[in-house]
Amino acid sequence: MRKAKNEMRPEYDFSGAVRGKYAARYDEGVNIVKLDGDVFEVFRDEKTVNDALRTLIRIAQNKAKVA
Repeated sequence: MRKAKNEMRPEYDFSGAVRGKYAARYDEGVNIVKLDGDVFEVFRDEKTVNDALRTLIRIAQNKAKVA
């Protein structure tokens, strides 16, 4: 007989788990973006990505004002 796909395996150990540990963070909203490998080589963390995007936003807004 075949086991159900959602059956827990014996090697899973949730004895130290905390129910709802990340629920509040999830409720705040999550934005995940997958970077391509070549982009990740330059932008290794969220700070560098956010800084670069903010700079790009400022440039685009300044160009729009000039045009």
